[in-house]
Amino acid sequence: MRSVLAVQRLKLPERRAARLLPVMMVAALLAGAAAYTMPRAAEKVAGLDDPAQIAAHALDGKFDSVVVQREIEAALAADDPDLAQSFADLAIDRQIALDPSLTQRVKAATAEATTMRHKATSFACDLVTGEPDDMAALAGTALGDLFVFGDIRDTVHEGYRYAAGEKVDRLVVGLAAAGIAITVGTYATLGAAAPARAGVTFLKAARKTGALGAELAGDLGRMVRQVSAPAIAVRAARDGVKAERAGGLLRLAGDVGRIERAAGGRAALDGIRIAREPGDVTRVAKLAEKEGSRTRAILKVAGRGAIALAAFALDASAWLLGALFALLGFVTALKNATERAALRFFRRRRERRRRNVIDRFAVATAHG
Repeated sequence: MRSVLAVQRLKLPERRAARLLPVMMVAALLAGAAAYTMPRAAEKVAGLDDPAQIAAHALDGKFDSVVVQREIEAALAADDPDLAQSFADLAIDRQIALDPSLTQRVKAATAEATTMRHKATSFACDLVTGEPDDMAALAGTALGDLFVFGDIRDTVHEGYRYAAGEKVDRLVVGLAAAGIAITVGTYATLGAAAPARAGVTFLKAARKTGALGAELAGDLGRMVRQVSAPAIAVRAARDGVKAERAGGLLRLAGDVGRIERAAGGRAALDGIRIAREPGDVTRVAKLAEKEGSRTRAILKVAGRGAIALAAFALDASAWLLGALFALLGFVTALKNATERAALRFFRRRRERRRRNVIDRFAVATAHG
């Protein structure tokens, strides 16, 4: 009889241990899953305000050696060495190997574009026409506007069109008037309003070259109509480039100027091209300040995906949801394991007490 009870006493803990072990294994696995997903979820959520992370997410799966080769070849064929260099810089940043011969071609094209002859021709041509097609031409536009000549030229040009019975681009006229006012503020602040001044120049250039989308043009037109030229001059002189205190037009122009200063004039035009609202331009400006010369390549490959929150927010939500499920599962499994361990402890204690009673009764019976 005692041997049978002993066997039963040995088997009971084993069965209870077998029930407890799977729960503890599940809890350990869920703990590992939570430890893996929670930091990444936090990083993704924090990245919702970081255009560089959004752009990197948009490039994943789209940017490889094949794309780099194709885009650099296309940029060189289109006589756009600035874009070709942007792709080369982005490839280096993402650790993608480039063909040495292709790298040499990019360097040669860039060197040719910076020659004095090429720059002087484009600069002088655009100083007169105001319709840029490369970086030197954009510099001519900017210089002409800085000395008011460009804004007066654009106003007179639209006046000729009006006299000839042609359609007048009221947005160009409004931007030219705003540009003259901001130029006054630029001189008054000894250059503090220069980014906004440059921004107006590139907004005009985008309008003339067709890079300004209809949605952003509508917002820009409303901004121009709502603010008078004297008010713009006073505000530009008072606030300089402090966008948080400036009006909508100055804020937008300042953001465009930030893109130009960080990544170049062509990047500013590319950013305006993909923007649908002033907030998009702000995100492109933040991206340009982090990525610099790589900005054009990012915008070329990712398009609006470089600044759009939707895809990145969906990915961040998936990581956050996974982290919450893992954490909740771990807590539930830990609670279950704790309850089973406690139950096992109390059962063992009760079993020991029962065995002690049986043993004492057996001894008493044997001596009886």
